[in-house]
Amino acid sequence: MAVSIFHRITGDGLAIAGVLLFLWWLCAIAAGPEAYAAFVACVWHDPDAGTFHQVTNILGKIVLVGLTWAFFQHLFSGLRHLVLDTGAGYELKINRLWSILVFVGAILSTAAVWLYIAKEALHG
Repeated sequence: MAVSIFHRITGDGLAIAGVLLFLWWLCAIAAGPEAYAAFVACVWHDPDAGTFHQVTNILGKIVLVGLTWAFFQHLFSGLRHLVLDTGAGYELKINRLWSILVFVGAILSTAAVWLYIAKEALHG
């Protein structure tokens, strides 16, 4: 039941937060270099930023990590539902195992993506 609830929540979260972030990004690109620089300073990185941008930078990264987790949670939950639609995996032990694997897989995949991004940011 929890996997199904999280599937709905992450789908809504991806649709709402993801679209808002995407639209902000598009508007920043359309508005010019200064607006785009402000967008990047808020969500990604600006070493010369003031206190406001440092706080929004942390919040921006939290949102990006959250969207990454929501993506993987929704993906793995959708794959689980796809398998269930074939009629497989309804046995209680198997269903419980797959439910746990959805959460574990989402957390591990999110960690792997952000560790890779951190590695590239430090060495790139």
